[in-house]
Amino acid sequence: MWYVLSKTLAEDAAWKFSKENGVDMVVINPAMVIGPLLQPTLNTSAEAILNLINGTQTFPNATFGWVDVRDVANAHIQAFEIPSASGRHCLVDRVAHYSEVVKILHELYPGFHLPEKCADDKPFVPKYQVSKEKTKGLGIDFIPMEMSLKQTVESLKEKNFISF
Repeated sequence: MWYVLSKTLAEDAAWKFSKENGVDMVVINPAMVIGPLLQPTLNTSAEAILNLINGTQTFPNATFGWVDVRDVANAHIQAFEIPSASGRHCLVDRVAHYSEVVKILHELYPGFHLPEKCADDKPFVPKYQVSKEKTKGLGIDFIPMEMSLKQTVESLKEKNFISF
């Protein structure tokens, strides 16, 4: 909650500064960012994937938007280079419940011991829609979630977060 609040307050302050000082501003709001790790430490999104493949017994009852880190980087570059880019861009390749993420991981890595049941008995948190209409103006051709998940796992192996 505090992370989300800090991001909201920071963006509000940036918009206020932008308006008061006549600065053109474009905001990129990425979903859960997955894909190859550049840094030697875990971020929240990679840790979520690591938890699934590290032997946890259940998966969270949560639905998130997911996007590849390379798409996020590309969106920032395009937002800077395209003069008509403006406003806020929600950057989401796909919205998926953790059960779907586990299913994809199982298809990619059938030997992994992945959780088979949800952490609670409540109905799954429903999927929601995120419009990609505005982001089309940035020319982003999203990397498929399956590829992003595979490269997340391979990166976790390369960085020695997993050894199997």
